[in-house]
Amino acid sequence: MADSASPVPHPVARTPRTQDRILELGADTIPDADILALILGTGGGGAPLASLSAGLLEEHGGVGGLLRAGVGRLAEHCGVGPAKAARLVAAIELGRRAVAAASREASPRLFNHVAVVAWAKPRLAILDHEELWVLALDGRHGLRAARRAASGGIHGLQIGVRDVLRTALREAASSFIMVHNHPSGDPTPSEEDIVFTRAVAAGGGAVGTPLVDHVIIARDRSSSMLDLGLVAPL
Repeated sequence: MADSASPVPHPVARTPRTQDRILELGADTIPDADILALILGTGGGGAPLASLSAGLLEEHGGVGGLLRAGVGRLAEHCGVGPAKAARLVAAIELGRRAVAAASREASPRLFNHVAVVAWAKPRLAILDHEELWVLALDGRHGLRAARRAASGGIHGLQIGVRDVLRTALREAASSFIMVHNHPSGDPTPSEEDIVFTRAVAAGGGAVGTPLVDHVIIARDRSSSMLDLGLVAPL
């Protein structure tokens, strides 16, 4: 029989679903309360996990308040205790260190085909399936964001012009570069690559976010549609 002074923790009802959503959609799509529940792991003090995480956020004024609260104050919250408080503070500190490290790293300047290949080859050259990435640039050709826009089979991708443009616009790009890989080892643009690139370039021009280049990566070689004259220079 359980000791009434030590309530049995509630099982994690939402954690598996939250984990699946993170794996499928990325952590940036998950609400604060669900991420907090995933970190806490279990409820306690007679409170279900969802109520515990929502209550913490409400009491401390959101995630910013959790950062300022400190381990001692968090541990005093009913259902948290020292172990959960330490786990939560550790997660917050790891996030803080990640942001600090990212701010110290200069964004690569993607002025030419060579710079794009240096960024993309370690990520794409060894893949056995095709991926297309959109590299959002700032006004000085610095990399604002890199987003995978499509992933497909060995013989090609299924992606539309709108998908590429939506990604570039979402990242507030001044301009953008497309880069994808050819698992076959031959970086020569296919006719489909050329037609798609011209359509994306036309769409980017229409919305004021121009396409700078489309680079194709293979294991030992690469090609630039800008260098080949298939994309007009800005």
